[in-house]
Amino acid sequence: MNANTPITSVIAKRDQDMLISGKRVPAVSGQRFETRNPATGELLANVAQGGAEDVDRAVKAAREALSGPWSRMKPAERQAIMLRLADLVEENWDELAMLDTLDLGAPLSRTRLGKVRAGALLRYYAGQAPLISGETLSNSVPGDVLSHTLKEPIGVVAAINPWNGPIGMSVWKSGPVLATGCTLVMKPAEQTPLSALRFAELCLEAGVPDGVINVVTGLGDAGAALSAHPDVDKIAFTGSTGVGQKIIEAAAPTMKRVTVELGGKSPNIVFADADLDKAVPAAANAVFANAGQICSAGTRLFVQSSIHDEFIERLVEHSRTIRVGDPLDPETQIGPVVSQAQMERILSFIDGAEDEGASPLLGGARKAGEGYDAGYFIEPTIFGNVTDGMTIAREEIFGPVLSAFSFDTVDEVLTRANATSFGLGSGVWTSNLATAHKMARGIKAGSVWVNCYQMLDPGVPFGGYKLSGFGRESGPHHIEEYLETKAVWINLD
Repeated sequence: MNANTPITSVIAKRDQDMLISGKRVPAVSGQRFETRNPATGELLANVAQGGAEDVDRAVKAAREALSGPWSRMKPAERQAIMLRLADLVEENWDELAMLDTLDLGAPLSRTRLGKVRAGALLRYYAGQAPLISGETLSNSVPGDVLSHTLKEPIGVVAAINPWNGPIGMSVWKSGPVLATGCTLVMKPAEQTPLSALRFAELCLEAGVPDGVINVVTGLGDAGAALSAHPDVDKIAFTGSTGVGQKIIEAAAPTMKRVTVELGGKSPNIVFADADLDKAVPAAANAVFANAGQICSAGTRLFVQSSIHDEFIERLVEHSRTIRVGDPLDPETQIGPVVSQAQMERILSFIDGAEDEGASPLLGGARKAGEGYDAGYFIEPTIFGNVTDGMTIAREEIFGPVLSAFSFDTVDEVLTRANATSFGLGSGVWTSNLATAHKMARGIKAGSVWVNCYQMLDPGVPFGGYKLSGFGRESGPHHIEEYLETKAVWINLD
């Protein structure tokens, strides 16, 4: 498969059904919704619009699978299935990458790079499966008493995924489920449902039993029904803070365990002693990659006053060279944003920034002209003269928009960097080890990248502080989120 592969050969048929209990099935209502290519507006597929009844049958299938052959598999057997799945995902990655490029608008050059991470994630979680174990504990109870703990799968997991990294999120949410012996009902975003369905088919091919991985496609009401379903034991959500708050409320009556990875307004801080040759392109990539549709994007750029003007000038010149265009063109660096609604939202932030007095230094408009008018392309945009209280400095835009600030001292920039309700990612650029450590300890965020940005690894936890959520993904901490701990007491007298 290559960039010239026709859409019809990637999506085998225009109608795409859900996958429940190992079978593709339409919605009970018979309703469908469209998913379209954000670069061209072209129809990709009519997708089953699942509702509460479909959620109910998917949860039932997941519950039944918990007591079937899956529950009797040894950790090593689950591990073997996951390793086969990793191989299959890598073998079929060109197709998965193409689906995400067509559905999301992310450049093919970007989606293809996800192959290494997807395989590494699945193999990491496969390696964790045989390591799950309880403990033998000492106690002070009189008599001859033995105490130990058991680690058991939490049960049926609902994964509600965002649209900004479809196949990556499918893998990330499924890995700990398969490793721990849980079962899953996954609800992909309605904007980007296609790769999740194909991934679920690969799970079946790898040997995952029917009902262990289910995919319900639909709109917001399907996600709401899944969040409130009384037979779901845990919710894993990635997305906006507003939706995350609603999910937590829906989970409260049944006391579901919830992990949420939410929005961000991440600071990227450049000190005067930084290597500017590295920091300039990294600052651009931190905010413009994936058209700015990354929750931990470095959207607030703080530059020390003595180098501020030079740095911003270099950043603007570098950003002018970023190629915006057809996602199927291997030279494209930024594609369209995911939908017209998202484009209009971003443009409203841009218009509001100018009204509040920020100065556009680059971009600031929808990209127009031949090859662009049918899609949702926005120019990389940089604002100067931004104050901390402006809307673009406080709210998550989720688009290719950067706010630039100057600062003088470490203490000042720490205070300003932390003056946000979010706390997901952050960047620090300095050659001073003491400064790096002070910033790493002082920044209130789940990730602090020093002299780099957006680095991820399957063994390193990722998650947020404050309104950026709670719980961690990746690393051994992630596995624990899917396990119950049972205490066992045996009186030997």
